[in-house]
Amino acid sequence: MPTLYDIKPRFQALLRPLVRSLAAGGVTANQVTLAAAGLSLAVGALLAWRPESRVILLLVPLTLFVRMALNAIDGMLAREHGQKSPLGAVLNEICDVIADAALYLPFALLPALHPGLVVGVVVLAIVSEMTGVVAVQIGASRRYDGPLGKSDRAFLFGLLALLAGLDVSLFRWGDLLLLIAVGLLVLTVVNRARHALAELNP
Repeated sequence: MPTLYDIKPRFQALLRPLVRSLAAGGVTANQVTLAAAGLSLAVGALLAWRPESRVILLLVPLTLFVRMALNAIDGMLAREHGQKSPLGAVLNEICDVIADAALYLPFALLPALHPGLVVGVVVLAIVSEMTGVVAVQIGASRRYDGPLGKSDRAFLFGLLALLAGLDVSLFRWGDLLLLIAVGLLVLTVVNRARHALAELNP
């Protein structure tokens, strides 16, 4: 199933000149990975502190876009500039999960959203990423199958934050979107597991 992850190559092409400049300046992939995680932790803490703040809510979509760019940049630095390392692989997976949880869990404090649904989406997101990583452990490739991958989840929470920041009520339909996300995440876990197993038994 197609996801927003599929547009990544075009996004990377736009970032390539910047990546070359960063590499020439001595910036490392691991530094960019940690910066992306730090940004998410900081904005998530702000949202947890003031979940009713429209300014902070409007900061979330911008943060998600910047983080998406940073995630693309660290991968390109690693692959295209000889910076791949075991530590980088570990940081890439762990920091992504931590950053997602830090940025999305504070949405449970928004009065218009059911906290159980927010937590459910975050937990299932972690399980979906774990499934993608476990594929490597059994000898398949790292799985990024949809229908609700990392970029799609960022779009969902960015949209919720944008609308809440613009004072659009999320009552009822916000929960509906989260409920749909739960179902799509379950399907994502199944797809990643199924495709990983299919690689081993073509």
